[in-house]
Amino acid sequence: MNKVLTVAICLLSTAAVAQQAPTTPADPALKIYRASATKTNDLVHTKLDVRFDYAKRHLYGKEWVTLKPHAYATDSLRLDAKGMDIKAVSLVNGEQLQPLKYDYADKNNLRINLGRAMKPGEAYTIYIEYTAKPDELKVQGSAAISDAKGLYFINPDSTEKGKPVQIWTQGETEASSAWFPTIDRPNQKTTSEISMTVPSKYVTLSNGRLDGSKPAGPGLRTDTWKMEQPHAPYLFMMAVGDFKIHKETWRGKEVSYYLEPKYAPFAKQIFGNTPDMLEFFSNRLGVEYPWNKYAQVVVRDYVSGAMENTSATLHGEFVQMTDKQLPDREYGNESVIAHELFHQWFGDYVTAESWSNLTVNESMADFSEGLYAEHKYGADAGDSHNHRNLRNYLRSAPDAQKHLVRFNYGDKEEMFDLVSYQKGGAIVDMLRTYLGDDVFFAGLQKYLKDNAFGNGEAHQMRLAMEAVSGQDLNWFYNQWYYGTGHPVVSIDYSWDAAKKVQSVTLKQNQTGQTFQLPFAIDYWVNGKPQRQRVMMTEASQTFTMPLSAKPDLVDVDAEKTLVWQQTDNKSIAEFAYQYKNAPLYVARREALLAADAKQTTDPAALKLLLSGLNDKFDNLRMVAAERLKLDDKAVAKAAVPALRKQAAADKDPQALAMLLTALAKAKDKKDEKLFANQLSTNSSYTVQAAALKALAAVNPTQALSKAQALESTDQPVLSQAIAGVYATSGGLPQWSYVRDKFDAAGGQAKFSYFEGMGTMLARLDDPKAFAEDVDRLKTLAITYKRFGVDQPTIGMIQAAVKKQAGSTNAAANQAVADKAVAEIQAAK
Repeated sequence: MNKVLTVAICLLSTAAVAQQAPTTPADPALKIYRASATKTNDLVHTKLDVRFDYAKRHLYGKEWVTLKPHAYATDSLRLDAKGMDIKAVSLVNGEQLQPLKYDYADKNNLRINLGRAMKPGEAYTIYIEYTAKPDELKVQGSAAISDAKGLYFINPDSTEKGKPVQIWTQGETEASSAWFPTIDRPNQKTTSEISMTVPSKYVTLSNGRLDGSKPAGPGLRTDTWKMEQPHAPYLFMMAVGDFKIHKETWRGKEVSYYLEPKYAPFAKQIFGNTPDMLEFFSNRLGVEYPWNKYAQVVVRDYVSGAMENTSATLHGEFVQMTDKQLPDREYGNESVIAHELFHQWFGDYVTAESWSNLTVNESMADFSEGLYAEHKYGADAGDSHNHRNLRNYLRSAPDAQKHLVRFNYGDKEEMFDLVSYQKGGAIVDMLRTYLGDDVFFAGLQKYLKDNAFGNGEAHQMRLAMEAVSGQDLNWFYNQWYYGTGHPVVSIDYSWDAAKKVQSVTLKQNQTGQTFQLPFAIDYWVNGKPQRQRVMMTEASQTFTMPLSAKPDLVDVDAEKTLVWQQTDNKSIAEFAYQYKNAPLYVARREALLAADAKQTTDPAALKLLLSGLNDKFDNLRMVAAERLKLDDKAVAKAAVPALRKQAAADKDPQALAMLLTALAKAKDKKDEKLFANQLSTNSSYTVQAAALKALAAVNPTQALSKAQALESTDQPVLSQAIAGVYATSGGLPQWSYVRDKFDAAGGQAKFSYFEGMGTMLARLDDPKAFAEDVDRLKTLAITYKRFGVDQPTIGMIQAAVKKQAGSTNAAANQAVADKAVAEIQAAK
């Protein structure tokens, strides 16, 4: 699964997110050891025959589930079945059905008396007739997976104009049991056969191959899908709707994309790299894609980012774009496609034994995003993506308190966090660097082959890596998988001119354990690097290297994959040399950030930062532009002409948008024509949005007029820009637009309007509108409090009240604000 919340959280300030408090150790739930589920019975085969009642939002199901006792004889069976009406439970005895006694008092656990003891390994089949009622369930999702009712009816009565009628499922973590009885645990595997009776006008998709399709009465059709290889119950899926299918072939296997008709013409542009991903991952892993087809479907109102259902990935609508939107697409959007595909190996082919071991699913998929970017778009693209993920983890202080493999958690949903994803992915990349590509990928191949169609844990990953490398890797796994935190390091340098020896001293300043850190140091002399590989094992350690002359640069962690926070005490001259000569993205970024810190006091630092505007990689041009402090006169004098020059030449829409945003900070009327011209002539919606907001900085009246003329746009990035302009230049007449866009945004998409809502709050002198805005912000803050959204929201509300001091409604607004802040603070 790919969760998108971390992208939304990036819209908030780093400081605000870092203020979140870690879960208190006194939490009783954290004292519970979360063991792998005990196997009393093993799933063998699951056959389903389902029909849908769109009006009632019910599923009418018939199930034939075949099982075997695992190790001991048993006369009972427990199945997960959430909130269903159970009509019949029988033992299949040849052609006969033998009714069985069962208990379903708690509406969660279906406990069946088998009538006799079944021997270990003896297969038996239970028939169940039931009604699933997902909309009547009382279940709670999480910030990563916002709902847990398993089966979703989208616009079933066609009352929402412009929204298609769809049905889809979401099984992870244990929500498949909301639509069919099963042993809903990740360490169960079963083959499957799913027959869906649907209106003939709709298309269906499920796991495996379409085995047959036949009429089922007036206006109805039954499609049967078979998966002949075992997979976990949470990976079962169904999708029903008006989808157009684009089909390709890879190594004789069907590769298909299911989209809404509007987006069908662009299927190849959206998903077209999928065959290349299949080829690349199959070759890199040494294990060919293990399923008989690969389909991807895009649905409305999805509750997370995307889901790696076996052979049939389900995506949220954010991947669905037109030909005019696609040129603006960043790799972060396409990375979801790579992420879910890699799960077909890590998660589906070999599945985490328990949610405690989620890392062998999600950390691997997170790692794959950068791996594919590196393959397809080059080293800078891969490193940029990986480093952004690592920074997302590092900015969240409470996550440093969590283990990657976590046997104590409050709820399994809590495992879907910055540690299982971003930190875990960075740890995998660090291990790749340490072992080297040949050994590392041989280890992954062994892990996959040893545990094929079964389950895995981090220990099994370790054993595979040890087998191929010949090394004991307990130190690495104990430190990174079963330990917490990361090193916080300072780096200092000393040159002994008499002995011609360069010294590098590293000090680990974090509390707790001292980390064992393998890394490379590059010493640059006469334009060439000399590499030294070292292993840091002490809290403070000095490494030395005899050299022919004082080095121009000493580049610590030259491969730039360590999971750490470091303070590198180099001079600006050394950082300038690093920027010009050290080839990697992170090395250049480190240099630009060092220049950022001194740009107002050191002309050399400003020169270095400005050089970043011409970097070959778009992201680093953006880094340089974003950090220029244009409120400083000396910086502005040097930077504004450089920004204008690059803006005239830059062809990358994201970089150009950032250049315009940076120029807007100067608030120079000379740029008004540039902003207006980009708004009216550039085909990129991203650039248009940035130009509109930039125009507001130099001519608010004109920007407001332009925004009003664009209100009918259906492009989210432009709508967000309009809301931003209204927030800074509009008033009560524009409030309804901002409010409606916020309300229409689904789930985490509301963060796109978060800043606009908060900024506009101070401009609302109408008590009713003010209270409405506060209430919306409060709800968002409470929903995502565990991700630190509460603090910036409280700050916004309090700042708005402060700005309204002395107004007619100040007292009433203060009371509303105080009540909301108290509720946010009290929420758990």
